[in-house]
Amino acid sequence: MADTFLQNGIKDKRGDSNYFRKGCNPFAQTGRSKLQNMRASLNQQIIKQMRMRAGAENLLKATSNNKVKEMVLLELSYVNANLQLLMGQLEGLNSSVEVYQDTEETRNIPLIALGLKETKEVDFSTLFKDFILEHYSEDGNSYEDEIADLMDLRQACRTPSRNEAGVELLAKYFSHLPLMESRFFSPAHQTGIFFTWYDSFTGVPVCQQNLSLEKASILFNMAALYSQIGTRSNRQTIAGLQKAISSFQIAAGTLNHLKETFTHTPSYDMSPAMLSMLIRMMLAQAHECLFEKMALPGIRNEFYSLTKMAQEAAKVSEIYDQVHQSMIQTPIKDNVPLFWSTMAQVKTNHYRSMAHFFVSSALLDHQLGPSDDEDQQEKTLSQLYDCLPEGCTPQDILKKKDERERIGKAHIRRAIMGHEEALRIYGLCHHLNKLEVLQEILKASHQRSLNKYSENESEEEFTDYTEAPDIIAKTEQKAEMEVPATTKVKVTDFFHRLGPLSVFSAKQRWTAPRTIQLRPKDKDLGFTLKGEMPVQVVSLDSLCSAAADGLKEGDYIVAIGDTDCKWLGVSEVMRLLKDVEEEGVDIQVVSMLDNSPSMPTKSATFSGNLPKTFSMICLAYNDDDKNPKSRKVTKKPSFISWGLRNKLKSTSTLSLPTSDNAGAFPWNKPCPTFPTSSSYNNDSALY
Repeated sequence: MADTFLQNGIKDKRGDSNYFRKGCNPFAQTGRSKLQNMRASLNQQIIKQMRMRAGAENLLKATSNNKVKEMVLLELSYVNANLQLLMGQLEGLNSSVEVYQDTEETRNIPLIALGLKETKEVDFSTLFKDFILEHYSEDGNSYEDEIADLMDLRQACRTPSRNEAGVELLAKYFSHLPLMESRFFSPAHQTGIFFTWYDSFTGVPVCQQNLSLEKASILFNMAALYSQIGTRSNRQTIAGLQKAISSFQIAAGTLNHLKETFTHTPSYDMSPAMLSMLIRMMLAQAHECLFEKMALPGIRNEFYSLTKMAQEAAKVSEIYDQVHQSMIQTPIKDNVPLFWSTMAQVKTNHYRSMAHFFVSSALLDHQLGPSDDEDQQEKTLSQLYDCLPEGCTPQDILKKKDERERIGKAHIRRAIMGHEEALRIYGLCHHLNKLEVLQEILKASHQRSLNKYSENESEEEFTDYTEAPDIIAKTEQKAEMEVPATTKVKVTDFFHRLGPLSVFSAKQRWTAPRTIQLRPKDKDLGFTLKGEMPVQVVSLDSLCSAAADGLKEGDYIVAIGDTDCKWLGVSEVMRLLKDVEEEGVDIQVVSMLDNSPSMPTKSATFSGNLPKTFSMICLAYNDDDKNPKSRKVTKKPSFISWGLRNKLKSTSTLSLPTSDNAGAFPWNKPCPTFPTSSSYNNDSALY
């Protein structure tokens, strides 16, 4: 009975300590690397076709020559056809689940893994060096090694290994992002760095200047990597199944964290509706592995064991039916691969049929004997069905042999019909036809049900059309989302030398370092120190030599002689100042400035060739009024009028554009499989 649940496989281990920083070789000819390379190539081709279409549409609007219009329309038809073909190829990549399965696994239904989001390389060097010089008043060239380490880490995150080391690599970069944001991304100044990520389902690029898209995409890739670890686990062993269960639960937890934390991500694969569907799918696969874990030691041919496994199988079927229902909702169904929804439908029918097979075996193979507990079996049957056929009770099924056989045969007929439906659906999807192991499992299960029916078929009996009642889905182990601990990895700031983040961050403003010469008289410096790191000057004597040299109360001491003091406390600084000779010593100090920006910044998002969308309407302060309490805010007419004209084009969560000029379609309308031409304006551009 458990022949379709038994698996074979091997466990992958890797002990290379240097693997953490390097990631996988992007040129390695493995199945997964080839798949990612093909995905990157398709993304580039898609964006090329989208640019060609935008240019053709601009020409179509600008020309009045009918002959030119005919040529442009012909070219647009070719471009749209190419886009449709590329989208189909991208769907095929998302349907290539065989490369993610365990290498020697031959007896398991394949599981679905998410593909990694692709991104472009980002060069931090020039802009970060300029920002360090301008904002921190330090030589940016002295931070070349730190910037190179950061860029190497991001590059390695594009090809993480499919194990815990790869997850740690992504988690390490994710933990560095808040530090990098605090150091270089000021709310009053745009760095000019663009982060481009491609939608994993449509290939449409999304580009932002802030780090929200970068953080969300790294989280998505962490969930994708956990799903790949789960599909690769050896499901022939308890340890392998437990690893798969944990991986899928962590993947669901990571996606849920992404959904709750980044609610305005302008990428369709990270929209709330899509993330909700992906969470359900991860939990469904985790529950499927829980069922396989229960069946792995073998299912005892006993009445109670069979009825218990029947309800467990019915629960798996119910969960996959919910996943399938979420996949066929608009607009998800237009972008989810057909392979995914078909696989969910196949598993729904397969596990429902398996549940009916277990109940038929319990009824046909186990008659009520003198030593059996009649009350317990009656209670089990009453909990198995929600509604029995008219005139039939659990006691009748137990005591009357004919009634027991009649209901048992009805269950085996439903099992046969369910397996036939699963095979029919399997044949409708050409991507599923590549999975021969799935077809073998479905045929073996179907044949097993046919054999059970033939064993209990009698030629003398009349045809019975009794329909088997539905089985109540029930489980003892429920798959739950797990919050990954790896999202909170402790890391050392690459730019630690710039000073404590509480003071030396992008949002703080201070003067350039000033040199003050200290000449203590009778070991009296003329001021005291307070604070942690860096120390601050307080109780300054206005008549001391340091005050005459330009020292102000509230200044931060950043250097004493050649010693950097940004990370020194009061005791360490006082120790250095006590050793000052009579000729004195030079110290460097900075003064904090007003952090109120002159104008709130605007945050632009670029999605494919979509027009710019701004996160807020830009306002200008009245510079004539210097009093911050009475400062008035006046609106710039040009920005206001621009915002009103484009109000409908700005969305918090962008879906794929449609022909509607609003730029985002309502959820109750179908969406196309790729962006349509009329959703772009004349000034549209990727950058």
